[in-house]
Amino acid sequence: MTGSPASDAAHISSALPAGEQAVLDAVPTQLYIAGQWCDGAGGDTVAVDDPATGETIAEVADATPDDALAALGAAHDAWYGGWRDSPPRERSDILRRAYEAIVERADDLALLMTLEMGKPLAESKAEVTYGASFLRWYAEEAVRLDGRFTMHEAGGGRLLTMKQPVGPCVFITPWNFPLAMGTRKIGPAIAAGCTIVVKPAKLAPLSTLMLAKILEQAGLPGGVLNVITTRSSGSVMEPVIRDPRTRKLSFTGSTRVGRRLMAHAADQILRVSMELGGNAPFVVFEDADVDDAVHGAMVAKMRNVGEACTAANRFHVAQPIAAEFADRLAEKMGALKIGRGTDDGVEVGPLIDEDQLEKVAELVDDAVAKGARVLCGGERVDGPGHFYKPTVLADVPDDARLLKEEIFGPVAPVAAFASEDEALAAANDTEFGLVAYLYTADVKRALRVSERIETGMVGLNQGLVSNAGAPFGGIKHSGIGREGGPEGIAEFLETKYVAIAID
Repeated sequence: MTGSPASDAAHISSALPAGEQAVLDAVPTQLYIAGQWCDGAGGDTVAVDDPATGETIAEVADATPDDALAALGAAHDAWYGGWRDSPPRERSDILRRAYEAIVERADDLALLMTLEMGKPLAESKAEVTYGASFLRWYAEEAVRLDGRFTMHEAGGGRLLTMKQPVGPCVFITPWNFPLAMGTRKIGPAIAAGCTIVVKPAKLAPLSTLMLAKILEQAGLPGGVLNVITTRSSGSVMEPVIRDPRTRKLSFTGSTRVGRRLMAHAADQILRVSMELGGNAPFVVFEDADVDDAVHGAMVAKMRNVGEACTAANRFHVAQPIAAEFADRLAEKMGALKIGRGTDDGVEVGPLIDEDQLEKVAELVDDAVAKGARVLCGGERVDGPGHFYKPTVLADVPDDARLLKEEIFGPVAPVAAFASEDEALAAANDTEFGLVAYLYTADVKRALRVSERIETGMVGLNQGLVSNAGAPFGGIKHSGIGREGGPEGIAEFLETKYVAIAID
């Protein structure tokens, strides 16, 4: 394994502005295994395209199953070689240095993110801040891992418990939040004393590669973090998941893929964390402040162009205010500026690829064919890139597919309800249970509905729930486990109990 991330960079675009090209040229494009940057065993590469133009901006190494097993071997050796016993303060300091480096380089990291997955630059900057916060949070948690020592209830002995790292972990991260989904998993794993193999999405791997470089520069020992990029996630990662050296699997992505990965994980009885699909209801009661609700709807729907598992997927609004809410939301969404995320004033970037664009268009067409009214948008944007106009649909019928399926795009379907029970029935009528948004001025109703709604998270009178100090995760088909907060590091710790005789 030889080579340096700078000298071996395989960036191929020659038409980009100098500033954009300079940011790309700083990114490693090889695999990162055992503290070394190296090409894949097969010598192949994977193209990374700018979704705003369709042009290839980089080529990264295409790992083979042998490469992935080598990465797992490096993680296994690093864990048994001393990382599991490393001082908590050492782990904390590494995370803190990485946090400070990300903050210092926020502009370049934001530009990189926009180039590889399309979101507007302002949103990329917000994600850099959010992603960095996990490293800061878990730098502080690393030195606060404790157990307990108590007297046996009958006397004559003592009970000792301790927290220990679970061991080598395998992470598979998505393309929609390419930095934050890495830090949200890697931060607590490092803090706990685990080692890692991470496979970022092939559509947006550059932010993860840059994060690995930053952690390397922050002093993370070789083998603690290993990064595998590949065009064939299933065939490359399945042997790693089934390998007895792996002790933990964490995946963020679709429920369909999550089910398959859990089946693979069963072979070794792995601990698993699954953050899967969503179908978030946004419920607005008659007593809500409509202006506040529309503002929250814009945040919950349009963050990341709607390509977020937490995106409000369907809007259930009390009958007396449903038309007013839909009209105001359409006015706001219809006024958003669409374009390449690097351009001034752009608020809506492209969808990630043509497949996602076609899916969004198909869902809208289905709803319209069944009677929904288009208040704004409802069509793709002509020209290069994968753009769809922000869309609001009114009078959406119950059998419209987009009330059941995750849209993952800038489309807001509005349906009316007549009572609280009807609203709850509609909100809970899904196999998913990640997050719900609730707008009401009635405190009793807020608590009552928050308890009865079937999700792992609730945004009460706000359209954003993500926070490094909070447990992020869902129930039902939206996943298992939590990321963020004290609960997030618990996912990477085993509890050992020692029974002590003293008499």
